[in-house]
Amino acid sequence: MRHGRASLAFSFFSQGVAFALLVTRIPAIQERYGISDALLPLFLAAVPVLAGVGSVLTERIVRRAPVSAVLRWAQPVVLLALLGVAAGDEVWQVALALGVFGLSVGALDASMNMLGVGLQAAYGRSIMLGFHAAYSLGGIVGASLAWAGAHWDLALLVSYLPVVVVLVPAALVGSRWYYGGERPAGDKDAVAGGDDSAAGDGGRVAFRMLLPLALVMTFAYIGDSTVANWSAKYLQDVLGSSEELATVPYNAYMVTTLVGRAVGDLGVRRFGAVTVVRCGAVLAAAGFAVVAAAPGPWTGMAGFTVLGLGLCVIVPQTFAAAGRMFAGRSDVAVARLNVFNYVGFLVGSPLVGGLGDAWSYRGAMLVPMALVLMTLVYAGSFGDGSARYGVGHERPRIADVGRGGNRV
Repeated sequence: MRHGRASLAFSFFSQGVAFALLVTRIPAIQERYGISDALLPLFLAAVPVLAGVGSVLTERIVRRAPVSAVLRWAQPVVLLALLGVAAGDEVWQVALALGVFGLSVGALDASMNMLGVGLQAAYGRSIMLGFHAAYSLGGIVGASLAWAGAHWDLALLVSYLPVVVVLVPAALVGSRWYYGGERPAGDKDAVAGGDDSAAGDGGRVAFRMLLPLALVMTFAYIGDSTVANWSAKYLQDVLGSSEELATVPYNAYMVTTLVGRAVGDLGVRRFGAVTVVRCGAVLAAAGFAVVAAAPGPWTGMAGFTVLGLGLCVIVPQTFAAAGRMFAGRSDVAVARLNVFNYVGFLVGSPLVGGLGDAWSYRGAMLVPMALVLMTLVYAGSFGDGSARYGVGHERPRIADVGRGGNRV
């Protein structure tokens, strides 16, 4: 299980690197292919839409194939599609590469979280936040590599190729140790560690039971996309910062996201998932409130920093809660829940931008604040005291050694 945990963490890390390399070099991609400002939003929206399709397709695939097999092949396809974005010359070529990237990202996100939920159940303690911490670390590394490429004016292909050459073989080698996700022969619905009775009516994943978690996932990604897309503009245009300083809030947000996820599992083990999610929602809402009321750029930056500490715990715990709620059909639940990741991403940016243009950007920041606070209403869906995975709930670590049955 330790090898499986390490290899899955590397998958999350690699995904963070790839996604950051794509989104942080969008201006360079637009310039390379001559994509107009009017056409660019269509390209950007197509990626999460196709990712949602990929997540739904993964739900169907894993009924007949191991989750580990989906992840094993989705990850190299994502990285090669990233290379395809940099290697083309015509608009149709980049459109095709982005389409493949979107579909494979949906399969990758769904399968990674499926395996993470299953591995957490096998461990008997909270480890999901650690996987997402690896993703955050990958995002920081990818953004740093993208900055270096832009700073040295490297061609996209030159910037992406070394990363792909390193990560593709490393991911394939690491995939040998994926743990779990195997289905018993002849049983396309069974999942080790649970039964269909927890899945709702007739063993199905009832949407009415999944809906509270889906809403929380959507609210969290509306908040996340607000920071990703509007933090720099808000600091520069509303709070009067320099262009250089305006690039700092998102980096600070990513760092605090990494820190929060790195220690978040300890909080879940000690206080339980419900308490951690509630605290995260309150912290995130407080961050948005500080941003909306900030008198200057440094205060605004502090607000975005607090946001990272709050939002970072919500998404991993939402996947974990789905795994507990639908113990016998966790793969299906995770795949369906993952779609709302992309719904939040699609809604968040135009929602804040439209309100900012029609009203004010300060007022627009209050909308994701209110939505994140709605998480408090649904916090009970994250379980009870048994959802802490530790401190009395952790499984004993006992192994038989030798023929005499000595225990350590």
